[in-house]
Amino acid sequence: MNRSTLRRAPSTGAASGGSAFADNVAALLERVEYRRCEKGEDLEAIYRLRYKAYRNHGTVPPTAERVTTDRFDDAPNCYMFGVWIDNELVSTVRLHHLTAEQPYSSVMDIFGDLISPRLERGETFINPTMFAADPYYATIYRALPYVTLRLAVVANSYFDTTSCICVIRDDHTAFYKRVFGSVQVGEPRPHPSFSVNVMLYDSPCAINMQPTLERFPFFRSTALERRLLFGQSAKGEVGSLTILPTARYMKTAA
Repeated sequence: MNRSTLRRAPSTGAASGGSAFADNVAALLERVEYRRCEKGEDLEAIYRLRYKAYRNHGTVPPTAERVTTDRFDDAPNCYMFGVWIDNELVSTVRLHHLTAEQPYSSVMDIFGDLISPRLERGETFINPTMFAADPYYATIYRALPYVTLRLAVVANSYFDTTSCICVIRDDHTAFYKRVFGSVQVGEPRPHPSFSVNVMLYDSPCAINMQPTLERFPFFRSTALERRLLFGQSAKGEVGSLTILPTARYMKTAA
């Protein structure tokens, strides 16, 4: 795509569930492809996008490799996604499904003392991390955080988790409070990989899921989309590489 031909998308304004805002996000979703990436060029592109975005914010030092990755990218409970719009990679997010059997995620390196007792009690979590957006496209598509983090909402629905837990910087807390009803747990702590202090925010699904879906209907999904995004392929079956969001089916999605 020639960037000079891109036009700025209409401003979505303040986050609200109003029809104009929801329609804008739904219209953008019509152009979105989600790709679950486990190997190959798409995965390398995600690592490079992370580095580009984090360098733009000054949260990682320069490196010769120009990629950002860690050991949790290879965890068995990891789901890595890229978001493409009109065949351009614009953002990415990594999701871990934490259970007592698979408690693997970078959140455990920072807030493990708070999360481990809950896992032992049988609670389960989706932990979105490594959210990154191309600095250029982030200015073009103001709704990109909603389109990308929609994957976390879909994951919580699919896995029927207790909560969505997020490790976030102070300047992002207002978004998570407003959109997901998240609340802070514990005090800020230093991040081992980034030069910032971070906070743990928790959104209990039993309390916040239904109000979130009602306020932001573009977060809804069909059972088919949830299975394609997070289900395990049968032995010998080739899983879907590209999944189209079910925004056009919002009236019947749950």
